Amino acid sequence: MNDTSTKDPSADLPEDSATRYEQFFGPLFFEPYAVEVAKRINSIPVSVVLEIAAGTGRVTRHIREHIPYSAKLIASDISEEMLAVAKKTLSHLDIDWRNIDAQQLPFSDNSIDLVVCCFGYMFVPDKPKAFAEAYRVLKPGGLLLFTTWDKLENNAASYSARSIAMKYLDEPLPESHNLATSMNNEALITPLLKDAGFAKISIEKVKLFSVSPTAKEAACGLVEWGPVYEEIKKHHPDCIDEIKTKVEKELAEKFGAAPMIAPISAVFSRAWK
Repeated sequence: MNDTSTKDPSADLPEDSATRYEQFFGPLFFEPYAVEVAKRINSIPVSVVLEIAAGTGRVTRHIREHIPYSAKLIASDISEEMLAVAKKTLSHLDIDWRNIDAQQLPFSDNSIDLVVCCFGYMFVPDKPKAFAEAYRVLKPGGLLLFTTWDKLENNAASYSARSIAMKYLDEPLPESHNLATSMNNEALITPLLKDAGFAKISIEKVKLFSVSPTAKEAACGLVEWGPVYEEIKKHHPDCIDEIKTKVEKELAEKFGAAPMIAPISAVFSRAWK
């Protein structure tokens, strides 16, 4: 989301695809954590807030509703297509939309009260530079709040879909497919924040649930939009319907057919300047 060389599956989607991506992954995976982020910023006095990797604006809406009316909210993403969807959805809200690279923030030193980034930093190629930039633009005492995904096995529906997919792959997956869960613990995150200059750091794992109306809908979305399945479609497109059936069956057996309620886990990191 933050650089053209990232492997985030949403970064290069055309606008209509970005809309469908939001309609599926938004409520299933991102909405539960958007609510949790809002809880953590609810009582913070701010005048300027920057969101990095805003995507289609699912977290942005919650931020806007939980900061003072007078506060300025700058919502940014590397993908113009994702921002286009966000702008349409949230056109009624006072938000300054920007196409920004997290590694090169176009703001003055000590100018931002709060920086929020939900599920974006994993895809930034130069993480030390991105965190250094966040530190630079924050005011003294300012807060960087960001989320990253926990290990894949702790995100049950995705893990089931990936496990089934692996049986249909001819070759090992490129390492880029593991980027989404590449910042899954404190030992990986803390050194990056300390090197950027942050001294006060708090990291916790937050376990919630992803809910889909049916296991069938979840299976269709995970297979159609899961990046791993792009590899399968290249070589075994005739197997996709078979895979959907298998994923649906496993999800229904483990997490319920209607609704499907599966555990998810993310890492919440907070660092103060």
